[in-house]
Amino acid sequence: MTSEFDPEEVVRQVTESLREKFPSANPADVERIVAEEVATLEKRPVHDYVSVLSAKAAKKRLKLLTAQD
Repeated sequence: MTSEFDPEEVVRQVTESLREKFPSANPADVERIVAEEVATLEKRPVHDYVSVLSAKAAKKRLKLLTAQD
């Protein structure tokens, strides 16, 4: 049974999780990065792992961003 894919909900959940892991990052940057990663993955035919994959990609980008500060 597949559930309905809601990219906005994925962005909200992943952003919330990553804001806890990157408290020094600008919240708007976190949300923007997550939204970009979700947008890239939502074009794929299978959405089962969009949450996990977008979180991983966004986390990698946020590590680079926070290391520059």
